[in-house]
Amino acid sequence: MQPNALKLLEDMRDAAAFIVESTHSFSEDAYLQHRMLRQSTERNFEIIGEAMRRLTQQDAATASQISGYVQIIAFRNILIHGYDQIDHALVWQVIRRDLPVLLAEVSVLLRTPLAP
Repeated sequence: MQPNALKLLEDMRDAAAFIVESTHSFSEDAYLQHRMLRQSTERNFEIIGEAMRRLTQQDAATASQISGYVQIIAFRNILIHGYDQIDHALVWQVIRRDLPVLLAEVSVLLRTPLAP
């Protein structure tokens, strides 16, 4: 793993943990009604996606160890460029279905030693 990859993985883990912590006590309906929570969640997904984009450029081997890394970047692009067409129910599904997997995979990578 390249040294710069560590910072990007830490950024992803921090943003993912924020989303998990912020949404854990909400139902989908409550999430959909809470604008500030939705926007802070989307912002942290943007951070995850941008960190993943940079990781693919700087350390493709590490990025490829994360499930769906291409979709993560695409999701970030939708959130940023298609802000007016965001499907909040889909975002909720990503929070519950995909985010725990990402968080686990990034945590494992952060315990992997750096390449010499």
